[in-house]
Amino acid sequence: MIKTINLQCHLQGHTSPHQFNQVQGVVFDKDGTLAQSEGFLAHLARRRARRVDAMVPGTQEPLLLAFGVERDHLNPSGLQAVGSRYENMIAAAAYIAETGISWFEARTLAQQAFAEADAHESAKASQTPLIPGVMDLVQHLAAAAIPLAVLSADSTANVQEFLQTYELDTYFTQARGIEPPLAKPDPAPLLHLCQDLGIAPAATLVIGDGDGDMAMAQRAGAMGLAVTWGWTVTPQFSQTNIVVDRPDALQVVAG
Repeated sequence: MIKTINLQCHLQGHTSPHQFNQVQGVVFDKDGTLAQSEGFLAHLARRRARRVDAMVPGTQEPLLLAFGVERDHLNPSGLQAVGSRYENMIAAAAYIAETGISWFEARTLAQQAFAEADAHESAKASQTPLIPGVMDLVQHLAAAAIPLAVLSADSTANVQEFLQTYELDTYFTQARGIEPPLAKPDPAPLLHLCQDLGIAPAATLVIGDGDGDMAMAQRAGAMGLAVTWGWTVTPQFSQTNIVVDRPDALQVVAG
């Protein structure tokens, strides 16, 4: 028999808590949800934009705007914050193509620029620390004996390295990235994950920091909880009004 629990959360700007009933499993996003990634992602976006500009002068500033780099912070709803590496690379190729370069060459240049920029980065996990309070939340949920998983726009290798680095891997039954051309909010990766976990999508809670996470949950028929705790500027959501600002806002409650 599959175990179920009830979860209650205290929402931003609401006096009454929201309750998720009969939850069979919880699926976390990684960057901005488990990992404090803003500084790393902003730095990486700047490095990529500089490499593209070195090949195609005049593209750096438009690319930074497209990536969501805004002065001293990263737009939490921008392309670099919520998109995959593949999506960011295709966006860069589009800006290169806008200069009159053929699409084949533009895509090749973008791939080369990203490869050069990314090669200078050390292990991502070491630069994206665990968000304060997240370990307590993970342990609290794990103690309820339901399966926990990670589903991220990052690569599976980076997801697993992050969990191992911060000693989270023993708490998670599954840890996956989403391989291109699939991307959030496509529900297929979440549906496959639920199938492998042996839980019903309708009894699955997705916790993430972007509209893509929430739309993916909706399309899969799952529940969604949006979080703002990983960003300097508070993310805004159009796909849900169930939003919390700290990890201890979510608690297991008696049925």
